[in-house]
Amino acid sequence: MFQQIITWRTALALVGILIVSGTIFYSKYLANQIAQEERQKVEQWVEASRFLINSPADADTRLPLKIIQSNDDIPIIITDEKDSIIESSNLDSLKLATDKTYLPKKLRELKKINAPIVWTDPLDSTKINRYYYGHTYLLNEVRYYPIVQLMIVSLFIIITILALRSSYRSVQNQVWAGMAKETAHQLGTPVSSLDGWIEMLKANPENEKIVAELDKDVNRLRLVSDRFGKIGSTPQLETRDLVKQIDSMVEYIRKRASGKVNFNMNTHGESYIPAKISGPLFDWVIENLLKNSLDAMEGKGSITIDIQNGKESVIIDVSDTGKGISKQNIGSVFKPGFSTKRRGWGLGLSLSNRIIKQYHKGQIFVKNSELGKGTTFRIVLKK
Repeated sequence: MFQQIITWRTALALVGILIVSGTIFYSKYLANQIAQEERQKVEQWVEASRFLINSPADADTRLPLKIIQSNDDIPIIITDEKDSIIESSNLDSLKLATDKTYLPKKLRELKKINAPIVWTDPLDSTKINRYYYGHTYLLNEVRYYPIVQLMIVSLFIIITILALRSSYRSVQNQVWAGMAKETAHQLGTPVSSLDGWIEMLKANPENEKIVAELDKDVNRLRLVSDRFGKIGSTPQLETRDLVKQIDSMVEYIRKRASGKVNFNMNTHGESYIPAKISGPLFDWVIENLLKNSLDAMEGKGSITIDIQNGKESVIIDVSDTGKGISKQNIGSVFKPGFSTKRRGWGLGLSLSNRIIKQYHKGQIFVKNSELGKGTTFRIVLKK
């Protein structure tokens, strides 16, 4: 599915580039054609204007007048040999009447747009008129059209990619939930069978010690099955004491760690810190973090769990004195499949991330990490 998204992104990007590139080239071609026609139109307008000024009284002025009247959209400003403004055409009449700075500003604008058409008096070469002109609304539209289309195509590509990513996440969530429930289902049968065998062993008093140990392991399997069964469904959050909840997991891990690992728990003087959690799933998160710390320390060091009871949230820091995480890997620790260990699926932190964010509406992240000194993971739960 992920590969399909990459393929779709590439295809969409290529289609977008082709569309925009084609539009830009064609729009530029059209703009040049319209610009040439506009200049020809202004040149004809200039000729017609000069003809009307210099023509005898009995001359036929119908064509020149028609040419002048037909130009109702190209702004023109006429200046003399000193570049002083003589006359203007097709400008905003309201601004001309109310704003004295409008005409000089417009002249500076037109000078930047096109080279002027220069007319020299054939009888007196010192008399020169310059005709500065701008663009029609049509030409401006043609020039801005590629930019508008680029924005539309970009928006289309972004929306499509977001839709594909949302679809991918939805499929990923379904896969996660399906795998978890199938795991829970598969564990259910052997656990039930083991319960039966334990009951049979209990009939013989000589098996008391074996039964006790087997019972612990079966209860552990039952807990694992219960955890997987809750993935994909909305868990029931209950108000529980985080101090007691976390302490029980610390004790569980302590019994399975070497004697060279020190466990410390700091609650800042508070013996009861309530929070709404799903007990089995939250225990899973703490267990994953503690096991990761043990792996990072390779059998010796210190693990500290710090719980701060704030006004709006509870902050839980799990710190170790292990080998730390490199900066380039910090952003990947919660991704499925990421692992620095030779063995393992790299799913523990990914599941922890999903449990805290999706089910508890909280946050989990690497607060800090330094190679050779250790790592601190932080969990933030809203009150």
